[in-house]
Amino acid sequence: MIKFPSNAKAPARPVLAASVAVFRDGKVLLATRTKPPADQLWSLPGGKVEAGETLEEAALRELDEEVGIKARIIGFNRHVEIFGRDSAGAVTHHFVVASFVGEWLSGEPTTGPEAGAVMWADPLRLGGLATTRELGDVLRRAHALFGEAGGAA
Repeated sequence: MIKFPSNAKAPARPVLAASVAVFRDGKVLLATRTKPPADQLWSLPGGKVEAGETLEEAALRELDEEVGIKARIIGFNRHVEIFGRDSAGAVTHHFVVASFVGEWLSGEPTTGPEAGAVMWADPLRLGGLATTRELGDVLRRAHALFGEAGGAA
């Protein structure tokens, strides 16, 4: 369960974000989040879309900023909605994340202010990793899409 700060101001509308499942040698890049929501959970690198950039541009920018990886987008995977409510039922956070599938081009993953740990993982075998709620489904779909596009997943 994702914990949400109880003192957060209720959002006026959902926040648009983008992420990318990057594949390299059959593995997918995962990172732990360092901020709520999803603090300390394994997820895909990603973040908020800035005004004037496309969803794909945002996904690639966030990938580079968070973990130092360059990739190319292969296609759209699915969207994920992340929201929370306080004890009174008021919405505290609402994110809509456009999730893409990508192929690694260059760079080695590094940690930073938004990625506490990084690893290349088997997309179909996450074991007992503490992950964001829908990561397993996102990765199964991403793995299939990468394979259909001719990738070596």
